[in-house]
Amino acid sequence: MAAPVVAPNAEIMRTRGWADYALLDSGDGRKLERYGRFTVVRPEPQCFWAPRRPELWDRADAVFDPSAAEEDEDAGRWRLQGKVPETWPLAWDQVRFNGRLTAFRHLAFFPEQAANWAWLQTRVRSLPQPRVLNLFGYTGVASLVCAAAGAQVTHVDASKKAIGYARENAALSGLEDRPVRWICEDARKYVQREVRRESRYEGIILDPPKYGRGPDGQVWRLFEDLPELARLCASLLSDGAAFLLLNAYAARVSGPALAHLLADACAERGGRIDWGELALAEDGPEGREIGLSFFARWSA
Repeated sequence: MAAPVVAPNAEIMRTRGWADYALLDSGDGRKLERYGRFTVVRPEPQCFWAPRRPELWDRADAVFDPSAAEEDEDAGRWRLQGKVPETWPLAWDQVRFNGRLTAFRHLAFFPEQAANWAWLQTRVRSLPQPRVLNLFGYTGVASLVCAAAGAQVTHVDASKKAIGYARENAALSGLEDRPVRWICEDARKYVQREVRRESRYEGIILDPPKYGRGPDGQVWRLFEDLPELARLCASLLSDGAAFLLLNAYAARVSGPALAHLLADACAERGGRIDWGELALAEDGPEGREIGLSFFARWSA
């Protein structure tokens, strides 16, 4: 079969506000967001412009103060200005999940991924009971979107705590009876074993961190380890596979780099590779956009 065709131009996949989320304003290196009934302020260095709605910022329920330590750019602490509970329920389409203030500035999910969730939902619904593998699956929103759309899902994450949160989200969503396997394991180790077992999937989601550790101390480094993992994932795709979605947040990654990595991994599968950027868009017709991660996706 011929090599996949790489799209000539980038695509911007925009996430706009929905009932339980909105990017209300941004500027001066920060963003003001609404998560359900609570508003939060988080650092975002690329917001070089000035805020448009300064009257809203002082009323935020929680503000994240980043740590001064350069070795961990995501660390810091939350300063509460209102009564924010440990968790509170949020939803996207049929999927329910808890928001929570984590020690790493995010709220236990990444709202810009809603553009990917919508794409995954459409792809899964077009297939008869596909098997989907979600690697580095975190708190499980993408897994639950696929499960709700009719997929059999294998969800893999190295964090026992994240797996626990994902199970809670499945219960909130009323999806406990769906065919989802929750696997607490190093993603690379799990994929290597799946290759030996000759397992096959119709769809794979690959959302690795820049750096991480497995449950047994395995070290993950994106630039060193992603090429091998991408090739192994491509070998797990069935003859009737529909997609392999790769997402990365590392600053030195680009959409074209991810696209050509997938083209190399899927060299004999044909199909098409689209690539680009995930962005959050402010409320309103003239809302500004913040690019937050890069993606590439192979599709049949």
